[in-house]
Amino acid sequence: MAQAEEAKEVSKLSSCDAYFEAIQSRKKLPHSLQETLTAAFARIPVLSFPNVPGGRVIEIMADTTIPDAVKILSECNILSAPVKIPDAPSSSDWKERYLGIVDYSAIILWVLETAELAAAAFSVGTATAAGVGTGTVGALGALALGMTGPAAVAGLTVAAAGAAVAGGLAAEKGAGKDAPTAADRLHEDFYKVILQEEPFKSTTVRSIIKSYRWAPFLPVATDDSMLSVLLLLSKYRLRNVPIIEPGTPDIKNYITQSAVVQGLEGCKGRDWFDIIASQPISDLGLPFMSSDEVITIQSNELILEAFKRMKDNNIGGIPVVEGQQKKIVGNVSIRDIRHLLLKPELFSNFRQLTVRDFMNAVVPTTPDSGKVIPPITCQLESTLGSVIHSLASKSVHRIYVVAGEGAEVVGVITLRDVISCFIFEPPNHLDNYFGFSVKDLLNQ
Repeated sequence: MAQAEEAKEVSKLSSCDAYFEAIQSRKKLPHSLQETLTAAFARIPVLSFPNVPGGRVIEIMADTTIPDAVKILSECNILSAPVKIPDAPSSSDWKERYLGIVDYSAIILWVLETAELAAAAFSVGTATAAGVGTGTVGALGALALGMTGPAAVAGLTVAAAGAAVAGGLAAEKGAGKDAPTAADRLHEDFYKVILQEEPFKSTTVRSIIKSYRWAPFLPVATDDSMLSVLLLLSKYRLRNVPIIEPGTPDIKNYITQSAVVQGLEGCKGRDWFDIIASQPISDLGLPFMSSDEVITIQSNELILEAFKRMKDNNIGGIPVVEGQQKKIVGNVSIRDIRHLLLKPELFSNFRQLTVRDFMNAVVPTTPDSGKVIPPITCQLESTLGSVIHSLASKSVHRIYVVAGEGAEVVGVITLRDVISCFIFEPPNHLDNYFGFSVKDLLNQ
């Protein structure tokens, strides 16, 4: 098991280099222009980037309970936040003050896994009776997200349930008496249940942050360049980058992939941007992945299989297709997992729910026709400017490239891909800046 996990981490880290090497070989933007743009971004100070709305970065303390973390994220209308160590020494060293970044979908996944796990494990009494120990992965992750088909439809068995520990609370300490109740009632009112039931109400963010879509806290200083930010958001797959002021431990800004692409949208009218943005994406080498590399899901497959493929392939969204021609009919993102809890009709039947039924229940419909709003797509002939406009104006993280009248999916363009279009990494740029290997930190 340890060797498998180690191999997985090595693969994850090597993918950073593999991704950039692949797109460098496929990019058609003249290298001289890439050099000019990279040098230009290296001269733009991070301080010049607009602040987050309201001017204050929302942080979550590591000892914050899961219900309170959900409340903070919901009230502030944000999907992620840096996690701060409350008892850290008064130091300007950010490595001693922050654990990482937690996002909303991570909490939803933990709640789903914990509720199902607890209900199954405690049905036989204690962890000892189940024959397992502390720390076993949750049921949804190990079973529903790790196995589909008849096994997933049949649901959990006691033998496969794994641990009788949910959120770090052992059965012998009393977590057992409430967990089955919480699992049974979870679909009634998600927020009410996690606020009032064990094991949800006493589990802290600290206890789950490194297991569920954990992202490291890797900040850039206000006096550094935007090139460092862009590299972290593209090559190194971070979804957001905290900005700190040198000599202080406080976060001054929080730059996301979406914010950067919206910033590019604001560059309309500038000669350098208009020249590049007016070109068809195919002339720039986009999409960077070939059609046979696109991960898809058929509409009649289980929704759990969709989330499993996203998890296995470390991607945030997947196109929903129909037929052998892979005609696109929708999109499911990892953030959509929250609907399994928010909509009772989905949670009560989530093991047998197809992707089509899931989309019909959660995807917005057009007011005039009542039909599901189609996925965001473009053609190979579409310009880069139009792709950036769609991503920025519709606040989506990916756009699917289709071809022919059958709307066959032949590629996907993500926020990461758009950012990568404009830059490359000078040798050891980030390692020299941080003074350590960025890959080593990602592997912790």
